Amino acid sequence: MKYRAPGKCPVCNNELTVSRLSCSRCGCSMEGEFSHCKFCQLPAEQIDFIEVFIRCRGNIKEVEKELGISYPTVRNRLETVIQSLGYKPSKTTDFQEVADYRSAILSALEKGEITSQEALEQLKKLGR
Repeated sequence: MKYRAPGKCPVCNNELTVSRLSCSRCGCSMEGEFSHCKFCQLPAEQIDFIEVFIRCRGNIKEVEKELGISYPTVRNRLETVIQSLGYKPSKTTDFQEVADYRSAILSALEKGEITSQEALEQLKKLGR
């Protein structure tokens, strides 16, 4: 059984470096300092979120359905992952996100994708 390599030191929480690689087939090994995957540094819950996001092909409404969370929560989790990977935060304001979400709810209602009761519940959640 193979285990997921930790990204942080369990003692001091510092970033770990990869210093040894080995082949499980022939037993060959190399030592030195090697770069590692940025994604390997993320906590398991963020990696799980990324997998769902990719499986849903970046469609936030699909991620929302699969995880059973609201649109703003999906956006917040995505923003957290982006920042954890070392990228700058989005310049989109919370106000713009709320406006976008309201538009998405009303559009879904207009297309008949959701009922008026579902739209009302989603809008109420947004107001919290």
